[in-house]
Amino acid sequence: MGKTDWKAEAKTLKKKVRKLKEKTAESVGSAVAALPAPKAKSKVVSPLAPKGGFPSLPRIPGVEFAAVEAGVKYANRKDVMLIRLAPGTAMAGVFTTSSTRSGCVRDCQDKLAMRVPADAGAAIIVNSGNSNAFTGKVGDEAVAAVTAGVADALGMPASRVFSSSTGVIGEPLPHERITAKIPDLVADLREDAIEMAALAMMTTDTFPKGASAIVQGDGGPIHIAGIAKGSGMIAPDMATMLVYLFTDAKISPAMLQRMLSRNVGATFNSITVDSDTSTSDTLLLAATGQSAASEVKGPVAKAFEKALHGVMRDLALQVIRDGEGATKLVEIRVTGAASDEDAAKTAFSIANSPLVKTALAGQDPNWGRIVAAIGKSGAVAERDNLTIHFGNILVAKDGWRSPTYKEEDGAAHFVQDEILIRVDMGLGKGRRTVWTCDLTNRYIEINADYRS
Repeated sequence: MGKTDWKAEAKTLKKKVRKLKEKTAESVGSAVAALPAPKAKSKVVSPLAPKGGFPSLPRIPGVEFAAVEAGVKYANRKDVMLIRLAPGTAMAGVFTTSSTRSGCVRDCQDKLAMRVPADAGAAIIVNSGNSNAFTGKVGDEAVAAVTAGVADALGMPASRVFSSSTGVIGEPLPHERITAKIPDLVADLREDAIEMAALAMMTTDTFPKGASAIVQGDGGPIHIAGIAKGSGMIAPDMATMLVYLFTDAKISPAMLQRMLSRNVGATFNSITVDSDTSTSDTLLLAATGQSAASEVKGPVAKAFEKALHGVMRDLALQVIRDGEGATKLVEIRVTGAASDEDAAKTAFSIANSPLVKTALAGQDPNWGRIVAAIGKSGAVAERDNLTIHFGNILVAKDGWRSPTYKEEDGAAHFVQDEILIRVDMGLGKGRRTVWTCDLTNRYIEINADYRS
């Protein structure tokens, strides 16, 4: 066969291959077209979520909410919310102590320190999907643009507009997507949209979080309502979350701040999911003063603070119930420590131990891991003084396992959704209670794919 014949043969072969590819592609295309459309993934709600869904919260006179889809990161869901607070509203707040805290946090801290008269009212704008943290001056400019846009739209000074951002760290906030939606937010403001606001600020959360209380004041009821966001990167200083509390109480900003600061330690600063403190922690408390009740003071002040504590504790525990991948709500109660500080060291050492948390996930009552966590905490501890209980089950005392302890009893306690670990140090009067959750494979999956 000559050279020309080889070329002709090659050309014929190429035509056959091309026709075969076309036929195969057509067959595959037809097969794919015949397949049923993929179903949208349904979001798995934490097994520890409160039964009944989002609670019915009282409307707080002087507080309005709105939420929109701005596409900051997420598609087809509301991701920006706005809160308008009536003139005369007193504000208080606590924030993360992280040295890399976000521009929003620093801006809120600066504005609260200004002590601007409350006559102008106030506003809070929050976005999810991007934390605007560690974004330098670009991040500061984004905060200024968003708060100025809200101030102009609502006719109030920018010094009374507070902002929060939550989500991925280190990426510039596309603030123009938020400012473009401000007119829609303002137009949609209403008193009964608090659940929509709670949904809009969720990131890895599986359910919106809300809580409320009513206190009988002098001359009428005083209402408290709050919403929170938080699921991962949860650790004290002051927890890792966004929390917004509202009340119609007549109360001075100074008293409001004192009450908030006094109660954050035993609530939001007593929870941990993964020992990681966020750059964006923000807790703002607003009092509109529109209750018919007289100004909060005397016995009413005590009742109000107790109710406020209850709402804060409820929201804090909902955050733990929604811990990323959590299947167990765990209370760690330390008593008898040499000091409250030592009690806190011990409790958090247990709560943050990966070995303890994985044992909880595996329903394995491995009390030796608790002993190890106590020993590494840095708190004063004496082996022979320690007492450890799982619920009411005595596990260890006098420096060794209790002779009455049975492994099957411990296992039965660890099967439950809610677990109590009690440690008495036998040294003094120091005490601290903290809450945590277990560490499961789901936590790893969520955080391995967080930016994907």
